[in-house]
Amino acid sequence: MSSALFRTKNVEQSIQDTEKPEHALRKSLSALDLTVFGVGVIIGTGIFVLTGKVAKENAGPAVSLAFVVAAVVCALAALCYAEFASTVPVAGSAYTFSYASLGELPAWIIGWDLILEFALGTAVVAVGWSGYIRSLLDNAGWHLPAYLSGREGATGFGFDVLAAGLVLVLTGILVLGMKLSARVTSIVVAIKVAVVLLVIIAGAFFATSSNYKPFVPPTQSVAAEGSLKAPLIQLMFGWAPANFGVMGIFTAASVVFFAFIGFDIVATAAEETRHPQRDMPRGILGSLLICTVLYVAVSIVVTGMQNYRNLSVDAPLADAFKAVGHPFYAGLISFGAAIGLTTVCMILLLGQSRVFFAMSRDGLLPRFFSQVHPRFRTPHRPTILLGVIIAIVSGFTSLSELAELVNIGTLFAFIVVAISVVILRRTRPDLHRAFRTPWVPVIPILSVCASLWLMLNLPAETWLRFAIWMVIGFAVYFLYGRTHSRLARGEAAATGETTRPGSGTTP
Repeated sequence: MSSALFRTKNVEQSIQDTEKPEHALRKSLSALDLTVFGVGVIIGTGIFVLTGKVAKENAGPAVSLAFVVAAVVCALAALCYAEFASTVPVAGSAYTFSYASLGELPAWIIGWDLILEFALGTAVVAVGWSGYIRSLLDNAGWHLPAYLSGREGATGFGFDVLAAGLVLVLTGILVLGMKLSARVTSIVVAIKVAVVLLVIIAGAFFATSSNYKPFVPPTQSVAAEGSLKAPLIQLMFGWAPANFGVMGIFTAASVVFFAFIGFDIVATAAEETRHPQRDMPRGILGSLLICTVLYVAVSIVVTGMQNYRNLSVDAPLADAFKAVGHPFYAGLISFGAAIGLTTVCMILLLGQSRVFFAMSRDGLLPRFFSQVHPRFRTPHRPTILLGVIIAIVSGFTSLSELAELVNIGTLFAFIVVAISVVILRRTRPDLHRAFRTPWVPVIPILSVCASLWLMLNLPAETWLRFAIWMVIGFAVYFLYGRTHSRLARGEAAATGETTRPGSGTTP
């Protein structure tokens, strides 16, 4: 029983599965496409909202250092992702990596986790996009009826028609093909990056040195909480984070880290990349580097334009320009934020459909969903199914309190990938690795520790919701996936032997 739960699918079999015509995805992406995808999903509400929030509440002008700390944490994980994505260029990202190293049950757990992360992330971003669009429409004098504006603050029936419509349109684009998706993303990312550069260049002229003093404000203690809303580490050890000062920078880093979430989604497109061994590391690390530079520059400019104590929490960049008498720039920033969230939704949808597709191809989910479209060569069935479900969820649900589930899911994936790199180095040293994570096992261990630290800083109620989702996942696996997986059926058809981690063979 235990050996069956940890049977592995070797790398050669995973790659061979991608070559079967009925399950083969079209290889059309370049390193530039991957970098654009990464930048497209990373630059979202984080750069437009979190900058002001953490500057005002946690770090002051030193928020730029918090972005650097968060980027280092992400870089540790990115190095591990780059090795795996170039070595195992198969759809599924962390799910596929863990299936090759840790075994079937761990692979199921991480796949189930990624489905939640990407689905909930898409819905949350779609609702946020809808809010920006409604604000722009209100400025133009056009007002949507209350019952079509979502559940937030609704007293009766409420459906967010804009959020649901966005998800359905993006679902259609993804079904039509990856190259079309890449082109749409490239156009939108270009607009988004142009707006960010405008903020940096124009805002630099309004920055004053007095706003940077003190650069690291004096430390302020945080009152301890005893409810489920308190960080788990506080409930476990009684430790409460501090705001401002040196420790405030690290507290801020645990918040702004979530502005970097998304580079891992680049790995889900490995199977659709023309030269994955060369281009996957470039796309993952390149997008992270570009976004780090932009984040640091924006945080320096916005805290120079307006004293951190006066920054707006809801729209700090736009309101900073209003404070210096330039509302035109504020309007452009709101437009850029709305446009930017479009690509975030699209790439989250892309990532989820690829994980679902990989799991169904392995038999852990119904094989019906592993058939690709005969013309577009895309996994149209899971894309349409998930798109419709997410559209309904985003239309009917207020998801603000569930957004942190996206964060814990991402950090959990980081930990699994880092551990998998170490295991696969030991069990399959013969594999060709176009990119090798340096200083193994030091870098993976640091990645695990950094990710776990940030997870412990999340509220206890987030851990509780995550545990409930995982219990549901265990039930689905033992009722369906364990007996329907291709490895299980191969064992039943052959000798009944199971593949243990590290054996490097598949029945």
